[in-house]
Order: sequence, then structure tokens, then C-alpha cells
Amino acid sequence: MKRFLPIALLAATFAAPASAQPTQLLMPGVTYDRTVEFTLHGPVVVNVIDAPRPTGLYSLQPLLAKGAVQGREKLTSIERKLSAQTTVAAVNGGLSAATGRPEGLFLQNDVMQTQPLGSRSSLGIDPGGTLAVDRLPFLGDWRGTGPRRNLSGLNDAPGPNGTVLFTSGWAGPTPANSDAVEIVLSPFPAAQPNADLTGTVTSVLHGGNHPVAAGTAILYARGNAATRLAAEAAVGTSVTARLLLPSPFVNATSGLGGGPLLVKNGKPVFRSNESFSSSWLIPRNARTAVGQRADGSILFVVVDARPGYSSGMTNFELAQELAGLGAVTAMGLDAGPSATMAFDGALLNRPASGEKPIGNALALLYSGVVSAPVADFGSEGVNGTTLTYKLVRPSTVSAVLDGPGGAHLAIDTGSHAAGGYQFAWQGQDTQGHALPEGKWTWKVSATDDLGRQSEAERSFSYNTTLKSVTVDPSVLRRGSSVTVTADLARPAALKVTVERGNTVLRTLLKRQVVAGKTTIAWNGRLPGKLLAPVGSYVVRVTATNQIGAAELTAAVKRARR
Repeated sequence: MKRFLPIALLAATFAAPASAQPTQLLMPGVTYDRTVEFTLHGPVVVNVIDAPRPTGLYSLQPLLAKGAVQGREKLTSIERKLSAQTTVAAVNGGLSAATGRPEGLFLQNDVMQTQPLGSRSSLGIDPGGTLAVDRLPFLGDWRGTGPRRNLSGLNDAPGPNGTVLFTSGWAGPTPANSDAVEIVLSPFPAAQPNADLTGTVTSVLHGGNHPVAAGTAILYARGNAATRLAAEAAVGTSVTARLLLPSPFVNATSGLGGGPLLVKNGKPVFRSNESFSSSWLIPRNARTAVGQRADGSILFVVVDARPGYSSGMTNFELAQELAGLGAVTAMGLDAGPSATMAFDGALLNRPASGEKPIGNALALLYSGVVSAPVADFGSEGVNGTTLTYKLVRPSTVSAVLDGPGGAHLAIDTGSHAAGGYQFAWQGQDTQGHALPEGKWTWKVSATDDLGRQSEAERSFSYNTTLKSVTVDPSVLRRGSSVTVTADLARPAALKVTVERGNTVLRTLLKRQVVAGKTTIAWNGRLPGKLLAPVGSYVVRVTATNQIGAAELTAAVKRARR
């Protein structure tokens, strides 16, 4: 008689999608979750970063690849360049052209680099950490000796009769056009929106293909607009430009183009009527979004799309996902191969074809003290663990360990420069006396040179109960068995499971055992006496007693023959 595995078990065994994992603390107050939703279209992997309202030590900032309007760079590379200045969790930003130029608004630290696209949503971030999502027209003008004239773009390719302002953020020569007239404005202020930006004409150029020096700007015109520019902005003329952001972005200091609108007033938006084709919105795809809850907390969401791993989502499914996570407002960012999530230079999601260079990113920056996770120790002969913390500004620090029964140990104190700090601990106090086993907490408190206080905390286990786990042989062949040996230093409740992709396929043992070696055989069978498919598996051994739980794993491979 044929026997069948349950559908969920089949998915775990053959398709091997990612499994839900415990919530990870990335930095104080900021967590990362990866979940798997099983749907009629297959498993869908959803990556979520959950963070506090971006104020104080936290800020939400758009970032340009290579710091330039026309840059392309991997998200992990963008983050690594910032690691000495801040701790960063980020996702890919809005759509960008082949050159890297953002297709829509880019506003960073109250400096505008590109203009909004009126047919698609933009994201605005005010100093209080509140997000606004709306469609904004581009409103800009310039004035020399004549009346105010229309400005058609900022750091953008000009049309046949257009006038565009190029700033040093363009980071390249202006477009070459035979009918182009350019005036160089020097000095020229940073391109702050809703302000008069005034410079003096120092030279008149023709034909384009000219660099924009730092602290200057080039007003570039073609066709009839070029004739007006030449007549009204001679050398020595004072020229004023304006880049206007209307309400509700009038108070925004940072912003990013993207779209479409996904959640409004807590409800998922089915049709936003933005300039996206159905081929963009409807197919199941890798997707990225940013949202905000009513309490101001921020959500980054990246949905993977990778054959055999994750089926992706439609745009409306993404909107439902954000609303389900509690977002009251949310906006989509670039989708497809660009969909990326990373933390401090390490990729968190799994893009289908590997990480791709992007034109811009949206990042949560943190300026307080951080600590990496502390590894559990006491098993496999490991006689210590490593404690770390990172400062991004000079700070006064107190770093301590707190353990069972009120145990307390000072590890570090004093004033330190920005940088990373590391300490080895072997489970002893300063006199070399053994400290109790159990749950310990690494706590670091810091006050930086600006008077800002922050704390980082990591818990870990000090438990020598489970000394080692072996699987012999490491390759399981048809008709044979492997022996799992667990060596315990003291009695414990022992659980031995066989897993694949973090999914438990079979429990081999679950009972109380005495100290010493316990052996269990596995013949390669799953429930129902079905033979496990060829592939790699993990044997997980957990020993639990009054000290806590200790866990070790060992790999085993089921061979074809």
C-alpha cells in the first residue's frame, strides 16, 4: 500500500523553502523576522524589519549609491561604508534609471537631489519621524534679469525646450546637446526646497558636457529656453532658483520617490491609479515596501521570489501584508531583482539572482551603542565566549555581566573613542573563580559626547551539560543506519530530532537520561516508515535541566545508494 507524506512535510522535504526563524535583535529596539506563508501559489518568504519611530538616536534616511545621483552600488556595500559612523538596517529604494538616477524625489538632510514624479507616490519624512505618502507635482522656477521662468527638472535630462538645474550631486558632466546654453552659478547654496537659492553667473558655456564643481551649480537650457537664459543671465548677473515642495511635504527634511501607495488610513489600497502598468502590479514578484504604524514605529518589508524557495507576491498582496502588520500608511519601493534587505553590510533576504547594484536605498540609522549576539558556550569543549560592543561616537561606557543568583561582573568601564571593543570571558570572575552556569546577560550602557544615552543588551547561555554530539558515519546509505552519540556532563531531558530547513521530520528520542554517553540509531526512515529523500539533514540534540537548555547539531547526508 502506498503511503503519502503530509503536504507541509512534502514542501519542507522536497522544495525546502526557508522556514520561520526566531526573531533576531539587530540593534536596540530593532528586530528582524523571516516568516514563510504557505499559499496555493507555493511558499512565500516575507522578511520584516520592525523599528521604533525614527527620532533621537534613530533616523530614517534615503541614501544615494556612491553618494551620487548617477551611482549604482550593492546595498551591502552602501552599508559597509557607513559602519564606522552608524549602525544601519536598510532596503532598496525607489525605481532608478539605468544610470542610477532616482526616478522621482530624492531629498536627503533637507537637500533636494532630484524632483518628484507627479504621477507616482513620494515618501516624505519630517523631523518628528512621521511619514507622509502622496503624489507631488514638481514646482520650480528661476529668475535672472527677467520674470520668473519655469524650471523643468533637477539633475535630470532636459527636454528640447527645457531648463534644468544641475548641482554637484549630479557627479558627472552635463548632457551633451548642440543647442544647450549653460550658466555657471558660483557660489551656489545646497539645494534646499522652499528656499531662494541664489548664485552669481561666473561664465556662460555651450553644448553641454561640463562638470559641476562642488559649491557651484549649472543652469542648463535648450531651444527657446536657451535663448531666454542667455539673454537674462549674463556674466555677473545674480540668478535665483526655487525648488518647491507643497503640503504635506512642506516640513519634510528627507524623502524618496517610489510607489505605488499601498496602505492609507490602515486599509490596503487595491488600485492607486499611479503610472504603473499591470505588468508591474499583478505578477507575483519580489517586492519591497516601507510602512508606519499608528505609534510611529517603522516597518521594512521585502518579499522574496525565487523558484523552489518563495513565490513572491502581487502588489495588492503586499498591501494586505503591510496592513496586516499594522501599518496605517505604506508605500512600495522598487520590485524585482532590486528587492534587497541588509543589516550592517550583511544580506538578510535571498534575491533570486544574487544581490544586484541599486541606485538608492532607504536606511534606518542608529547612533547608540550596539552589541553583536553573544554565542552560547560550554559545549564541544568550548571554554569561553566573546563579548563585543561598538561605539560610533566618543562615549563613557559601563559594560557588565549579570548571571544566575545575582552574579554580577564588571567587564569594562571608562571613556572610549569611537570603534569596536572585544573581550573574552571564560566563565570566571576577576580572581579566576568559577561563576554559576545558566542564563547570563551582557549589558552595555553608554553616554556619548553629545550627552545622549543608550544601552545594548544580549542574553546567552553558559551550560556545560551537553559536551558533544557525533553522527557516525556522516553518510547514510540505503539499508544501513547511523549512530547518534550525545555525551552529557550531568542528567538532563534529552531530545533528538532529524530536521531539514529547520522543519522537524522525525523525533528519534525524547526522555530523561543520565550523565555519560547516550546512543540512538537512525535508519533513514521518516514517519510512516518512508525512506528520507536523498539530501542533507541536521540531527539536533537538546539537553534540558535545571540550568537551562543546551543544544548542538550535527550534519548527516542521505546518499543515493
